[in-house]
Amino acid sequence: MSGLRTFVKSEISMTDIIQSLADISGDYDAVLCDLWGVYHNGVRPHVEAVEALRAYRARGGVVALLTNAPRPDFAVAKLLETMGAPEDSYDLIVTSGDATLLALKDGQFGEACYHIGKPQDRDLFDGLGIRQKPLGDADFILCSGLTDDANETPEDYADMIAEAVGRGLILVCANPDIVVDRGERRLYCAGALAQAYAAAGGAVRLYGKPHRPVYDLAVSKLAAQMGRQLDPARILAIGDGPATDIKGANDYGIDALFIAAGLAAAELLDGDGAIIPGAMTAYLERENAAPQKALAFLR
Repeated sequence: MSGLRTFVKSEISMTDIIQSLADISGDYDAVLCDLWGVYHNGVRPHVEAVEALRAYRARGGVVALLTNAPRPDFAVAKLLETMGAPEDSYDLIVTSGDATLLALKDGQFGEACYHIGKPQDRDLFDGLGIRQKPLGDADFILCSGLTDDANETPEDYADMIAEAVGRGLILVCANPDIVVDRGERRLYCAGALAQAYAAAGGAVRLYGKPHRPVYDLAVSKLAAQMGRQLDPARILAIGDGPATDIKGANDYGIDALFIAAGLAAAELLDGDGAIIPGAMTAYLERENAAPQKALAFLR
C-alpha cells in the first residue's frame, strides 16, 4: 500500500464548497466518477447525478466511471443497465476488477486460488487458466467480497484467515472499499477482509482506488477514447470516499471533488441536504483528506 500523504490544516480549509458540477466543469476535459454513493445507491441511479454527467458530456467532457467494483467493466455495464442507468451519461467504465485482471494475467501469484466472494465474481479468473481450489490446495487467495455480504461480517472469516496466514498465502483484494451503502443498508466489502487479513499478519495486495494501477488504467483508456494524451490538471476525480476517491486523486496528482451525500451524509448534511461547513472541515481533517472542491450531491 502507498504511504499516507500528510496534509496541513490550511490545505483542508481551502476546500471550496460549490453548488453544482457546472460551476467547475469548464476547467476539466474528463472526469473519473465514482459509482456507489455518487452515481447510484446500489439500487438505482441518482437522477441529478445522471443529469449532471449528461450535461457535462454535452459540453464536450468525457466521463469515465471509476469504481472499486471487483468485476470487469462489461459486468458493471450490465448491472448499470439493469438499474436503468442511461448509456449517454458516461463514455467508459474502469473497475478495480479490471486492474486485478491485469495483475493476475502474468501468473505472479500462482495457478490455483481460493476464492472469497459471490459466485458471479468468477469473471475475475475465468479464462485466465487460474483454477479455483480449496484453501488447503490454493497458491493464493482472491477476495472479491464477502460470500454473503447481507449477513456476514469479517469476524465470520477469522478461522479461515488464521489458517491462510499460517500457510503464508497472499490475499489479492479486488475491491479495497471497506463498506458500501446498498439502499439503506451498510455492507462490508472485500477491503474489510483485507484489513482483517493484514491485521492477522498476512500479506495483502490491493487493486483499485486509491492505488496507482487503476488510475494508470483509467487515464490510458481515457487517452484512447479521446485520441490524445491528457494533462493531469484537466482531469477531475469525483467521489465520496476520503480513503479511496480523494486519497487516490491526491496521490495521483489530479483534482478531487468530494461528494458529501455518500458514506458521511448523516454527519455532513443538514435537514435540507446542504453541507454543514464546520462539520465538513472537521470531517476532512479527521480523515486526512484534502479535496479541492466539495459538493453536497452530484448535480
